[in-house]
Amino acid sequence: MEHVFDKLKAEEIKELEGLIKKYLDFLSEIKTERECVEQFKEDLLKKGFQEKARDKGFFTYRNKFLACWRRGKRPLQEGLKLIISHIDTPRLDLKLHPLFEDQDLAFLKTHYYGGIKKYHWVAMPLALHGVVVKKDGSIINLVLGEREDEPLFTICDLLPHLGRKKQEEKRLAEAIPAENLNILIGGIPIEKSGKGKKEEKERIKKRILKLFEEKYGISEEDFFSAEIFAVPAGRARLVGLDSAFVGGYGQDDRICAFTSFQALLSIEKPLYTTLVLFMDREEIGSEGNTSAKSRIFESLVYELMKAEELSPTPDVFFEIMSKTKALSADVTAGIDPNYLEVHDKLNDAKLGYGVVISRYTGHGGKYMANEAHAEYISYLRSLFEKEGVVYQVASMGKVDEGGGGTVSKYFASYGMDVVDIGPPLLSMHSPFEIAHKGDLYMTYRAFKAFLKG
Repeated sequence: MEHVFDKLKAEEIKELEGLIKKYLDFLSEIKTERECVEQFKEDLLKKGFQEKARDKGFFTYRNKFLACWRRGKRPLQEGLKLIISHIDTPRLDLKLHPLFEDQDLAFLKTHYYGGIKKYHWVAMPLALHGVVVKKDGSIINLVLGEREDEPLFTICDLLPHLGRKKQEEKRLAEAIPAENLNILIGGIPIEKSGKGKKEEKERIKKRILKLFEEKYGISEEDFFSAEIFAVPAGRARLVGLDSAFVGGYGQDDRICAFTSFQALLSIEKPLYTTLVLFMDREEIGSEGNTSAKSRIFESLVYELMKAEELSPTPDVFFEIMSKTKALSADVTAGIDPNYLEVHDKLNDAKLGYGVVISRYTGHGGKYMANEAHAEYISYLRSLFEKEGVVYQVASMGKVDEGGGGTVSKYFASYGMDVVDIGPPLLSMHSPFEIAHKGDLYMTYRAFKAFLKG
């Protein structure tokens, strides 16, 4: 294997740095799936894509799923070039009745989403992102805690002086109970009312509700139909004295969403029809109607078939699927030298050595896995080497240490060839994930080569 920076030419390094600058802005501003769909939709319109257009089109669903495509020179019956990434990330969701007061402090209750380590989320700056949909259907977009001139939020931790029995003697997974992930939101009481100004209850909570109403037009009942997430506050940053890395929240899997989107925009006349999907709910098993388990992909392909004046029948659909080549664009674990005991150094991915082809996922005896056929891996090897893409072929950790799954198995069920591909990360699923700049660039190059055909 060769390090990416041993292969790059001066003009490629310039292109890399331009891509990193765009990515830092994207990662800093886009922290929910709705924000991702809205940003990509705006960029597509600027590039001449039109909703449900035949040649350069896009389609959104429930503001959490996006598909975009370019029509290819070859007929649709010869298959698609398909890339799928997911745009949801681990986070803390506000509960349906979130606001409460205790000991003259106001808090918001949360329910964590996806695979988090709960201790990561205490004693750190948090922002609130999301939407509130009122009874009349009007939508209020909410972003609080990102600007330097506004307050942010946090979850308080227990001081070490009192935490020996409560935390330190417990298993790590039990030290921070989920019901203690309450966000500190207020501490000043509302003015007393009435002639005698008698003692009132929950004056802190009442003042927070008044602020929500005055500033944003949100009542307590509006939380019933709200989707508000607590996410790490602040910008993504370059990491390391040599600026070798990008650090930030949500790189699993928005690093693949960003690079696949940029790759699509860079391809003007693909050989095969290219279709790039951005899906929701992967972090909780792809449940729901905006996920890979939904039938939305089938409906989308049938619409493409009708646009090509093909008979929208199952036999034509499965003919297209059997000739489709797909990439499940998702990250993998990079080898961390501080935790070598869980890695297989011969078979796991190294940061800085390019995009990773993960031939299989799953856990244990390859349960719940998609495993790509050898012929498909050979095709990708040949393509990447021809296009100068630095890549590595790797798995994720020692066999009995765990594992993970992606959306690839759901798309493999259609009969297409599909494999997982993406950059390696350190600190995956933490509030500050780490990616190597060279791997991000080669992920973009790999997606571009794949879509170009």
